[in-house]
Amino acid sequence: MRRTRGVSMRSPGGKRLRRRGWVVRRILLAADVLGLVLAFSAAQLLLDDGGGDHPAEWLALAGAVPLWIVMGKLYGLYDRDEERAAHSTVDDVVGVFHLVTVGAWLLLLLGRVTGADEPAFWKIAGFWLLAIVLITAARAAGRAMARRSALYVQNTVIVGAGEVGQLVARKVVQHPEYGIDLVGFVDDDPRPRRQEIAHVPVLAPIAGLREVVDAYDVDRVVVAFSGGSEVETVARIRSLCDADVQIDIVPRLFDVVGPNATHHSIEALPLVGLPPVRPSRSSRAVKRMMDVVGAAALLLVAAPMFAVIAVLIRRDSEGPVLFRQVRLGLNMRSFTALKFRTMRVDVDEGIHRDYIRQTMSASANVGANGIYKLDRHEVTKVGRWLRRTSLDELPQLINVLRGDMSLVGPRPCIPYEIELFRDYHFERFLVPAGLTGLWQVAARANASFGEALDMDVAYARGWTLGLDLRLLCRTPLEILRQRGTT
Repeated sequence: MRRTRGVSMRSPGGKRLRRRGWVVRRILLAADVLGLVLAFSAAQLLLDDGGGDHPAEWLALAGAVPLWIVMGKLYGLYDRDEERAAHSTVDDVVGVFHLVTVGAWLLLLLGRVTGADEPAFWKIAGFWLLAIVLITAARAAGRAMARRSALYVQNTVIVGAGEVGQLVARKVVQHPEYGIDLVGFVDDDPRPRRQEIAHVPVLAPIAGLREVVDAYDVDRVVVAFSGGSEVETVARIRSLCDADVQIDIVPRLFDVVGPNATHHSIEALPLVGLPPVRPSRSSRAVKRMMDVVGAAALLLVAAPMFAVIAVLIRRDSEGPVLFRQVRLGLNMRSFTALKFRTMRVDVDEGIHRDYIRQTMSASANVGANGIYKLDRHEVTKVGRWLRRTSLDELPQLINVLRGDMSLVGPRPCIPYEIELFRDYHFERFLVPAGLTGLWQVAARANASFGEALDMDVAYARGWTLGLDLRLLCRTPLEILRQRGTT
């Protein structure tokens, strides 16, 4: 359902004067200033050895704030929410870290220039750490506030109502947190629409794109292979150059373009660079070190929970506490994956095998539960709770310590699933299987099995340590957001 925006935000002709970028930039700017002031105040209060007020240091902070704003603009910390539908505070952490580090040095420099006493090392270090934490927290709170505003919602049109365009539409509809209001398709030769997006209309042929953008006050246009000619499509996109809209183009070879692809050019001809898929030896060593430290720490913290869950499983149904199943990991090496048992014993795996085959295609329809997840009557009462909270996967921390899995990676594959793989799906085995990953964070049960495989391949192609850290940070939030999924 479309949200209604306030008339006061529109021009006399009906066009909105303010959009997502307007509100988000101002809220993030206020969040940054608030975080800086709070961090500076806390450092003064808790880590000042000399005691008393330091007006020169406050003056230095006041001088550093405008520089922070300029640098933040250069880092893109205020503009990406308007451009990237799935942008989150986690994506800003690296930029905030860099900027706070530079800012701490600038603060020290300005303090000297203004005649202030040189702050103690621990005071500067404390301000640096507090600023990273408080600015990040303020940005998260600010974004949550911005997403409640009607201005945050972007009216969106998809050019192309074929298989790819409808795939984009389904993903948009399933993620209201993106703040995208899909008003319709534009296409000369639309295909019959899928069940989940049957309510989304085809508004006009390609020739009417500009009129649709004006009539529906569109903020974002996604170009996803229309039925019209490429010459006509390019001409209509170019007609939007003065329309103040974000244009996103699904690349023709989108299924091989990973999230780590780079853009460069040869004599102004744009090229998309695809980095090597297999991580380097040093990167694998760092990833393994992160796995061992993280899994050991989590096992130590979760030990009491293991005992409680084991008792609950024993009391709920007959059978072992742990469910063991052969899975495939790095280089298709088989291992025994551990999970808390969530179903009764002696369950027929043929039902799951058939369901996987049915949902291999991206055109597969969702089940009666509204998601791509097999609703099994064999799941126990405690098992449903464990699945809903993802606690059933906690024993896989032992697999991580053993080296069978990683904290982040593709879902560990069941051997019979590879019968349905296309050739490129085997690229997912170039990295270790993971406890969490791109599929779990981006879609979970909202994606078909085929789409989940594509996301596994996208993770393998675009792997970086930074991507692992972002996915780890986002996993708890996604579990809370989708805790109703069983």
